[in-house]
Amino acid sequence: MPFPTQSIDLRFKATLNKYPPPAMTTAAQPLRRHTVIQLAGFFPVLVVPLLLPIGRWMIDAGLPAWIGAWFPLAFLFVLLPALDYLIGVDTRNPDDDSADWLESRLSFRLLTWLCLPVYIALLLWSAAQWVQLDGMAARLGWLLSQGVIGGVLAINVAHELIHKRERFEQVLGGILLACVGYCGFKVEHLRGHHVHVSTPEDSSSARFGQSLYHFLPRALWRNQRNAWRLEAERLQRLGLPALHWRNELVGWYGLWLLMALGFALWLGLSGLLFFLAQGLLAGITLEIINYVEHYGLERQALGNGRYERVTHHHSWNSGYWLTNRLLFQLQRHSDHHANARRRYQALRHHDDSPQLPGGYAAMLLLALVPPLWRRVIHPRIARWSLRAP
Repeated sequence: MPFPTQSIDLRFKATLNKYPPPAMTTAAQPLRRHTVIQLAGFFPVLVVPLLLPIGRWMIDAGLPAWIGAWFPLAFLFVLLPALDYLIGVDTRNPDDDSADWLESRLSFRLLTWLCLPVYIALLLWSAAQWVQLDGMAARLGWLLSQGVIGGVLAINVAHELIHKRERFEQVLGGILLACVGYCGFKVEHLRGHHVHVSTPEDSSSARFGQSLYHFLPRALWRNQRNAWRLEAERLQRLGLPALHWRNELVGWYGLWLLMALGFALWLGLSGLLFFLAQGLLAGITLEIINYVEHYGLERQALGNGRYERVTHHHSWNSGYWLTNRLLFQLQRHSDHHANARRRYQALRHHDDSPQLPGGYAAMLLLALVPPLWRRVIHPRIARWSLRAP
């Protein structure tokens, strides 16, 4: 079923009841302090939904509208990379006891759950601001900013949630994806990308020498097509037709259409265009990051259509502390593919994974210029290939 039969409130309470606070022993006190420090380290993620309101404040303070509208992009793609290089990388990993403790903490889950109401509120407020803006430069900058923030706050958080076994978290992730119309990601990412990563069968793994502009349109189209195919195959095994109410994508895209209708009724054609465009831009942001995460890495073919097991050698890693905190440690992508259900707070850094020379924001800009991208990344692939087992 695309949606749970129980209400979200009941599932929320049931999920809370599954994780009661443990009895705190004297030996556990250091772990508790460690948890508080670790959780506080992820509070920078809350900066992301504030970027557009700060831009609006700048406009209200008398600055030209285009400056406020483009401020979030300046923060994410100029200031953030600079801070990344200033603060540096973080290669520390929790020990086994701390990792188990961190994995079980409800507080880390609540931080990701909070992103859903925050993003919905931001999306509604942002749409109302956009239709009132004057000038093409301001409207374009605001729309691009909203799209990139959607990639960070909607798709990235959904990525964390849909990997978890709890139905409640999967539902939250599905709603976030519906907010940007990238619903197929919930199916294709889990049953397609994680199965075929770093092979020619994966639409989200860029081949060595493939430019971003060759990769991007194919990834956007093929991943959605693959999602429908995978869901149709699942239903076929159950003896059901592809267009059935148990088709998960029917439910999620139905929710997206209801959202689009709501924006159209509320703000007219401009509101509908805003909703559709911000979703497309969020999806583009995601696929550019996919390009960065797996470019040029290949799993060895074993014959008969089989490949070697996925390990932390088949994704690019980036250890830059600040961007990792803004993205719930998505940049520890090598460990994520090796341990897909591991929660963000317990992901590990691997020194022997291929390492990116910057955080994702810097790498996204680099990927936009293919000759420069190849000049920086190809020597790293060559050096890493010599060390790889």
